[in-house]
Amino acid sequence: MRSLLFVPGDSPKKLEKGLNSGADILLIDLEDSVALSAKQEARRVTAAFLAEQRATAGRPRLYVRVNGLTTGMIDADLDGVMNAAPDGIVLPKAVGGADVAHLGAKLAVREAEYGLDDGATRILAIATENAAGIFALGTFAGASHRLMGLTWGGEDLSADLGAEANRDENGAYTEPYRLARSLTLFGAAAAGIDAIDSVYTNFRDMAGLEAECRMARRDGFVAKMAIHPAQVPVINEAFTPSPEAIARAQAVLDAFKANPEAGVVGVEGEMLDRPHLLRAERLLRRAGRS
Repeated sequence: MRSLLFVPGDSPKKLEKGLNSGADILLIDLEDSVALSAKQEARRVTAAFLAEQRATAGRPRLYVRVNGLTTGMIDADLDGVMNAAPDGIVLPKAVGGADVAHLGAKLAVREAEYGLDDGATRILAIATENAAGIFALGTFAGASHRLMGLTWGGEDLSADLGAEANRDENGAYTEPYRLARSLTLFGAAAAGIDAIDSVYTNFRDMAGLEAECRMARRDGFVAKMAIHPAQVPVINEAFTPSPEAIARAQAVLDAFKANPEAGVVGVEGEMLDRPHLLRAERLLRRAGRS
């Protein structure tokens, strides 16, 4: 997984375009990009799209972003799409592991009702869209076997904080949002799940997107969300390990395999210890070389 593309759930044309974008996961949206008056139609369009694409070979994974637990709309969202067996559900405005467990219970009921495999529907939680969520980022460990990743968002958070902006004059996130991003990374690591970086909203600024992808990958994020198909190739390239990085990681792994009792090994003149091995194993898993 490298790229996750948001697509409005009420637009068959954009859903079809998303299929050919190269994204690893389509995030079919029933929340922010769909007007209140269009929610029911979006559920219908999304369910039809899921049913049509379910058996298609080589398709991206199909996740649905529902409306949050406190909106009064999540049950209607799930009732509208779960019979079409989405691969996952995106939970916005999640406040810690308790919210994930709550969603997991709702999914279990519907999987049983529609004859789906128990636990087949994964969960991606957006964990920083309000101030309460920031203080719950350490509670996701063990919340649900369905939870596959944590991501963060700065747009809803800035509204919750009453901020004038979330980026400075140079385009960099200001301190509250850098903190939210870092805590999401820590929360995902503590829970043993993937950390996924937030969207880059200026979809015409490919240089800025590429730079933000490089920083995210450097810090430990394994993928990034996109809001426009044109962003997907940039994200995919940034999060695909280079041949040189793969070769280096394999050399580290081979050195430890050759010396299973060693705490430190030498690779190309550099002394490396167990944290380097863990980083190498993680990179090889991302590259499909585990």
